[in-house]
Amino acid sequence: MAETMHPLSFSNPKKRNPTDGDDANDHRPLAKKPTSAAWGSDPAGSLANARHEFGEHGGVNMSIEASATFTVMEPDTMRRMFSGELGPDRDFFIYSRHFNPTVLNLGRQMAALESTEAGYCTSSGMSAISSALLQLCSAGSHIVASHCLYGGTHALLSHFLPRSCGIHTTFVNISDMDEVRKAIKVGETKVLYVESMANPTLTVADVPALSAVAHEKGVMLVVDNTFTPMVLSPAKLGADVVLHSVSKFISGGADIIAGAICGPASLVNSMMDLHNGALMLLGPTMNAKVAFEISERLPHLSIRMKEHCHRAMVFATRMKAMGLRVIYPGLEDHPHHSLIKSMANKGYGFGGMLCLDMESEERANRLMHHLQNTTQFGLMAVSLGYYETLMSCSGSSTSSEMSAEEKARAGISPGLVRMSVGYSGTLEQRWSQFEKALSLVLQQDNTFSYSKN
Repeated sequence: MAETMHPLSFSNPKKRNPTDGDDANDHRPLAKKPTSAAWGSDPAGSLANARHEFGEHGGVNMSIEASATFTVMEPDTMRRMFSGELGPDRDFFIYSRHFNPTVLNLGRQMAALESTEAGYCTSSGMSAISSALLQLCSAGSHIVASHCLYGGTHALLSHFLPRSCGIHTTFVNISDMDEVRKAIKVGETKVLYVESMANPTLTVADVPALSAVAHEKGVMLVVDNTFTPMVLSPAKLGADVVLHSVSKFISGGADIIAGAICGPASLVNSMMDLHNGALMLLGPTMNAKVAFEISERLPHLSIRMKEHCHRAMVFATRMKAMGLRVIYPGLEDHPHHSLIKSMANKGYGFGGMLCLDMESEERANRLMHHLQNTTQFGLMAVSLGYYETLMSCSGSSTSSEMSAEEKARAGISPGLVRMSVGYSGTLEQRWSQFEKALSLVLQQDNTFSYSKN
């Protein structure tokens, strides 16, 4: 498949004629490789500078290409497409499990967001993770990963991949570069896998340092940036591949399941290879209608993220002043505060997630009960990035796949409440609801080590 890169521009889809691809000057790239001079440091600027796709009849929004299969004008074109001579970079499509124009355009937008050469979107965050790892690792390969990861990812690495593919993972403390370096097996380790901000402990990955270690050892650094879109740009910091569960902050509506893979065009093309491509052959295809929905939400992602982050910072600061055990990278006493401050994109804060350690699962559940059912502060639900505040006790929910020993090593305490801070209602309204719920917990439990200043 051709990988010639041309400048991004506002353009209508190319109208194909019977010559089917003989115009060598009409290539359509997977994505334009970013340059800091052209796009600046703000991901919102990068998105705005990406090519705008108009609708088929001149509509300001792109058209939805709902077709599963695509026709050609000449019989020989089919052969040329299957041989790789013609592809989506020149507006030739075979079948939507391979490439779809609407999904491809969303991939370009995701690449712009993450400052990578290319991007493509999948049916879920886990399909993006598993497909990327299966493309980068062969049977018998080795992965080094953070010991604190989303429970589903941890299960994939610790159980599924060893059983199905013979791919084994060594889990490490990614803040200890010596431990990371020693865990990498030269010639065997293919991937160093981390989350930019760990789920649920909010440990921040030192992406530049991890990149240096990975590249020194000849392995790819893969970063899940689900918790911090806009806030952090891992590719700018040295990551090779950036993954997302688009279902979360990027979608923002808790109504879509989707994922994204952002990285080199060579990787995306290899994943769509007819004979060896993980996306092509495993088929985690994103529906074109879903791609359209997400594309329409990306322009206001920066606005949403700033409000998520602002409220999280205010709540965390006030919780700390009340004497609560709060974990938030924006607080100066967080062990990685200086690190994230040095890496974050200006103006986006420190993320929309915070954790509150209530010391026991029973007390955590009592607080969440009152927050939802008594004061309407938020909702007890997994996932994150919704406009309402979502909360869950991580140890018994999204990290339940981990053993007690694994959770202890990762720093996931039984009473850890993970909050995805929403932006509905007024800030003071929500804070009053939190205070009321907390006071009800304290009335029922005078053993809680809480001291209001």
